[in-house]
Amino acid sequence: MHPKRRNRLFTVLFLFVGAGISVAFVLVALNENINLFYPPDKVVGGGAPVDTQIRAGGMVLEGSIARVGKALDVQFVLTDYQGSQFPVIYSGILPDLFGEGQGVLVQGRLGADGLFRAHQVLAKHDENYMPPELADLKGMKKSDS
Repeated sequence: MHPKRRNRLFTVLFLFVGAGISVAFVLVALNENINLFYPPDKVVGGGAPVDTQIRAGGMVLEGSIARVGKALDVQFVLTDYQGSQFPVIYSGILPDLFGEGQGVLVQGRLGADGLFRAHQVLAKHDENYMPPELADLKGMKKSDS
């Protein structure tokens, strides 16, 4: 084989191998950072992976919020009001919109014991939400007219 042709072949092979390794690294990084969402029926039914970072969402069951001592630990139950519910424990400051009967999205790990250990809690609001500052302005405009 001619030396010039051999050098081109090695260059092309090197580029293909480098591109393949780069794609493999990107796919591994994306797979590790994937964060899937599971509703309560999937969590209770065994559809959610154990000891893996996931997100779960549902409604906070009325009467289920229990604070543990004077610490920031709080335990509550997430439900879909269809018969599926699971306990969640969280240590930290809860969002202002958090409350019984409210929609919540939790991020954390589901334990083998069925307890979801959240490290982040996000409270959801409906599409009719209006910040208090804007509600006051809206009220002032109505009274001015």
